[in-house]
Amino acid sequence: MTIVPVSRRTFIKSSTAVAAGLVLSPAIIGRAEAATLKLKCSSSLPNDPKFANGRVYYDNLVKNLKGNGLGEQVEVAFFPDNQLGQEIDVINSVKLGVIDLMVSGSSISANLVPLVGTYDLGFLFSSFPQQTKAFDAGAAKPIEDALLKGSNIRIIAWAYNFGSRSVLAKKPVKTPEDLAGLKIRTLPNPVITECLRLMGAAATPLAFGEIYTALQAGVLDGLEHDPPTILASKFFETAKFYALTQHNFSPLAIYFSDATFNRMDPKLREGFLDAAKKAAADTRTHGLAVEKEALAALTEKGVTVAECDREAFKKRVAPQTENFIKARPESKAVIDIIRSTQA
Repeated sequence: MTIVPVSRRTFIKSSTAVAAGLVLSPAIIGRAEAATLKLKCSSSLPNDPKFANGRVYYDNLVKNLKGNGLGEQVEVAFFPDNQLGQEIDVINSVKLGVIDLMVSGSSISANLVPLVGTYDLGFLFSSFPQQTKAFDAGAAKPIEDALLKGSNIRIIAWAYNFGSRSVLAKKPVKTPEDLAGLKIRTLPNPVITECLRLMGAAATPLAFGEIYTALQAGVLDGLEHDPPTILASKFFETAKFYALTQHNFSPLAIYFSDATFNRMDPKLREGFLDAAKKAAADTRTHGLAVEKEALAALTEKGVTVAECDREAFKKRVAPQTENFIKARPESKAVIDIIRSTQA
């Protein structure tokens, strides 16, 4: 296991040097292929082995690589907590092949391929198990194909974020009227931003790494995220009311650079991809279990966790899906599969 504390400047300098060496010295490539394959894996979340999905997935990947007999052939270095930059920078580095792996929600890649934003539509999924059934029924492949074609990024496995996204705020929120005027952080993603705006909030896109200080400074009145992430990132220290809007069951994507995929030995690649899928299954199981535990822990830390009028929020957001289909007709087949799939 390699979990590396590193500055972004150091990473960029070393990556540039490595890239230059590979270009200038073809003989090195042959030797590198024969040696241990070294991969970089990024996550924006803290280095928490229980409540942070990136670290949990990484640990499961290392375990399954060893189980597949690849522990000595593939070395994955893990960079949590935005060490390699904000998510939008990292996803572009995966596109370019500078970073090999990224564990993050599907939402960030919608900035590269807008069709991925289908999964961000408010109240589209009813649960994570229903999401998996829909993906198995065909709702994942069009998105995967679009991302590969549009950005040279493969999704090699799907897992779960650790719970549905709900609203954490500095005041109680039970109805859309309670959200009115509140500056709620959203991902820098137009679909999620629109969802929160329709729910009644003053939706405020902001990079993940800037949330805590923005809450402290009063720039934000809250955010929307899953319980374990709120716990691991200590957002509960600045906002104490968690409304269970459950407006988004954001799928967790395991992004893999197509450049890395293509340079892997086919036999090694097969075992690696199998380990990646097994790790995703393990992470899904963990995620379903840990959400309830995180909610209980938040309550112990003084957060008021409360039900809200979900139907009122859902009704206000309903037009979003039909408008999205009109703007992107190719999304209709994906949405129809999801809607027709029962948990």
